Amino acid sequence: MSRTITSLQAALQSLPDNAQEPVVDHLFASHLLNSLGFQTEEIHPQYSTGNGSVDKAARKTIGDDAFLHTKSNPYLLLELKGRDINLSQDAAQYQVTVEQIKRYLLAPNCTTVQWGIITNSCHIQLFRKHGKVIFPATKCISIDANNIDNVAAEIRQKIENTNKALTIAVYNNKGGVGKTTTTVNLAAILTFLGKKVLAVDFDPNQQDLTSSLGIPLSQGSVFEALTERNIDLLTTLYPYKFPLKKLHRELRFDVIPADQKLTDTPEHQLLSHLQSHTLYRKLEPAQQEYDYILIDSPPNWRIFSQLAVYAADVVLIPTKHNNLFSLENAAMAMKKFIPEVQSKKLDGSPIPLPIFFNGEKITDPQLKVAQQEINNILKDAKQEGFNLLPYFYPKYTKAKKDLHIHEVPSYANIAGSAFSRIPAVYRDISAHEYYKNLAKEYFLQ
Repeated sequence: MSRTITSLQAALQSLPDNAQEPVVDHLFASHLLNSLGFQTEEIHPQYSTGNGSVDKAARKTIGDDAFLHTKSNPYLLLELKGRDINLSQDAAQYQVTVEQIKRYLLAPNCTTVQWGIITNSCHIQLFRKHGKVIFPATKCISIDANNIDNVAAEIRQKIENTNKALTIAVYNNKGGVGKTTTTVNLAAILTFLGKKVLAVDFDPNQQDLTSSLGIPLSQGSVFEALTERNIDLLTTLYPYKFPLKKLHRELRFDVIPADQKLTDTPEHQLLSHLQSHTLYRKLEPAQQEYDYILIDSPPNWRIFSQLAVYAADVVLIPTKHNNLFSLENAAMAMKKFIPEVQSKKLDGSPIPLPIFFNGEKITDPQLKVAQQEINNILKDAKQEGFNLLPYFYPKYTKAKKDLHIHEVPSYANIAGSAFSRIPAVYRDISAHEYYKNLAKEYFLQ
């Protein structure tokens, strides 16, 4: 191990200050990948992703299947730049390179890829891919001979211990936008599609998720699991089961219910028991057990929302096209609340996913009004130094002026199904299709 680390350090020191991309590739790239645990036959240069060629792709050898020869099922992509390309996080070239690695990660030949790295040998950043979702696994780190060994060891530890789950906080500071409805029906449709799902009711004052599924409230066990080091949070879960009689099978997803003691305990006492990272740490065992962890968050920016967003890899933000405050609060989460958590968490996560409209069917005049309001929000945000365009119009590019925002219509009918204690996607074919489309739009590659 020491020889590999020494050679990586020496490779970095050997690079001239103005090293162009071919020099970085020749002197540094293979040493970096070796330090991450990949041997020569496990690395393919100029790998065709199906949407351009990435500089390096890598995967461990499985039996006789050496990646260099079979080119099948890549695991990690490495995109290299020269030192003339500024990859510090605020630079325009950084944003271009991030979009480039995202494009490769989502390309047709890279469905098995779980990790992406960008580096110019002065900066490096690791990205995690889970289905369609790509999010930072480290911040953009400045590297030199003094820290390269530690940075490489940190990246190797992450890629060799990949979390199975994607953790999603469903959040908007505005109430009445269907956060619980979204959480319940996403959990249900992902389960239907064969995924293992855990739903967390972390809105103990409302308790709507727990109630809508007919699950009993926790009477202190969740509180104890959160506050006692030796109690596993997964001991508090309650299974939600739905029989598919025609198919002679049963659907099941797990729920951590709302806890009455969390409701009854004053916030100043909760603050003495719960830290920002409490839920995140308590969910770590679940990250290896489930494909998706969905956290229903309260409509405010107080302790439970803060812990939920800290625990998440990404934040899904329902809005309503006819509720300006829901759009403004989505922007507030992106500009203030989520960056606040990122600054504490230190790995670049969570990131916001693009908004979607959760409400009644939208007429063309209503859509124009909503677009005008969003344009005002985007303009104001730009003046404050925030580019929110990708989070409101994710398919908008210089070449394609696409103002499409994903919709889940028939909200009233879907929300009304809570009285039956059955997720709408299991009762109503239109709800089933809406949420299947939502899952495919945001999560499933």
